[in-house]
Amino acid sequence: MKAIILAGGFGTRLRPLSCTRPKMLLPVANQPLVDWCLKTLSNGGVDTVILAVNYMAEALVRYLGTTKYDLGLLYSREQRPMGTGGPLKKAKDLLTMNEPFIVMNGDVITDFDIKRLVDFHKEKKGLATLAVVEVADPSRFGSVERDYEGHILRFVEKPEPGKAPSNLINAGIYVLEPEVLNYIPNSGKVSIEREVFPILAKEGKLYGYEIHGQWMDVGVSGDYLRANALLLARNDGVRSEKAKVDASAMLLSPSDLAEGVEVGAESVIGPNVSVAENVLIGKGCRIENSVIFSGATIGDYTNIKNAIIGENAILHKWVKIESGSLIGDYAEIEDGVTLTEGVTVCPSKTVGESILNQRQVM
Repeated sequence: MKAIILAGGFGTRLRPLSCTRPKMLLPVANQPLVDWCLKTLSNGGVDTVILAVNYMAEALVRYLGTTKYDLGLLYSREQRPMGTGGPLKKAKDLLTMNEPFIVMNGDVITDFDIKRLVDFHKEKKGLATLAVVEVADPSRFGSVERDYEGHILRFVEKPEPGKAPSNLINAGIYVLEPEVLNYIPNSGKVSIEREVFPILAKEGKLYGYEIHGQWMDVGVSGDYLRANALLLARNDGVRSEKAKVDASAMLLSPSDLAEGVEVGAESVIGPNVSVAENVLIGKGCRIENSVIFSGATIGDYTNIKNAIIGENAILHKWVKIESGSLIGDYAEIEDGVTLTEGVTVCPSKTVGESILNQRQVM
């Protein structure tokens, strides 16, 4: 069975982070996001994955090659973004046109067994089946209404709190019959969610299957950090065999320190911290619930909480990075600077003074 991953670009909140890689190569629990997607598809019986790519496509091709996790990998490249429907139409010649195929958004992590979704789809004999998942607040996603047989009746885009027809949302994983491609125009940018699925729902050909277990959408920074924490918890401990950690430093579970990481005296790292390759952490630092990309330098007595630090970023001494902040690749934060909650520093920018209100440094 074949699957298409919609690699896309960055989510709005993560877009300022990296100038060197697409979102699917961002590390989650020290593994690129694309690896988590591929493992889910491989475990679900998929044999071939088509990656629909536009943003920094070559970086993905270099990293993945033609096979991984027993999957054959093909690439469908867009010259410009084509939404979520356009890439499916463009990849038509790479699909097998006599069997259904899976579509997966590239910013979704799940441990759900996709075989169950496929079996349900075949049982119902519709044209499309969406995985749906229950969330506490559907207002930020959009709500899905189903009948007792599983037909999707309608979608309610970002309903007001308390007015959603259900707490079920589109989980970003679909099983589609090849006939669905006939509903997609031959050119232009098309949203399959807004322009195709509502038509299928009206025709009674769209079903929803509720999934259970771990499901995470990592399109924004808060969700990205939550996904990192949940996946680190799978290891149930601290992994730091190839890191150099001072004897007086403390590592709190769960955390993951990659090869080439150095941690100075009396620093406390964790819980829920991923530190990528060749990161240097000085003495007396405190880092919790954060992701540090490869090559970053963290100066002495720096405090980082609930933040993302980009590749080769430099944080000097006595820096304080507070919840929800995002430091882009190659950015530099000078001595004694405090960045309050929700500050974004774009790649290669230098910050020499504290910022005490939410803003973006461009």
